[in-house]
Amino acid sequence: MKKILFDWVLPILTAIILAMVIKKFLFVVVTVPTGSMKATIMEGDRLLVTRVYNPENLKTGDIVVFDFKEDNEKFVKRLIGTPGDTVEIFEDGSVKVNGKLLDDSYVYEREYVTDVYQKYEVPEDSYFFLGDNRNDSKDSRKWKTSPYIKGEDIEGKAQFTLYPFNRIGKLESYDFAK
Repeated sequence: MKKILFDWVLPILTAIILAMVIKKFLFVVVTVPTGSMKATIMEGDRLLVTRVYNPENLKTGDIVVFDFKEDNEKFVKRLIGTPGDTVEIFEDGSVKVNGKLLDDSYVYEREYVTDVYQKYEVPEDSYFFLGDNRNDSKDSRKWKTSPYIKGEDIEGKAQFTLYPFNRIGKLESYDFAK
């Protein structure tokens, strides 16, 4: 009985506890529910996300997972505005942050055009997000309660695509300023 305990039960319990600690504090795997980040991330992709304990370390261009309380679900979007930033979205779909035009070559559909100019002043401890598939993304432009996500609702930064296997690879952040 003692041999079974030390040979089987103890290693299995140790592995389970270790896996729970890693998931809680270091990494989480997220399945992408929509095509709002197309073509960077596709619907059904599984992402490795590193937990973020200090959102101030995130930078514009990072792909972030956060709790979207309005719909009570996790969203995956690209970080566009950090606390104190001014985000402007023009009629032709171009975006400026603090007066600098973003290099948004990753945007899925280039024919995106908005019907009106929009300007956002990102409050302290808040963040502004857009999907890479701007024509089909429920993001900061379309949220009902607030266009911003609080730092405490940010879960982590998406680092790698794990699945499907033909899409495995590191997810790139963009240095946006042109």
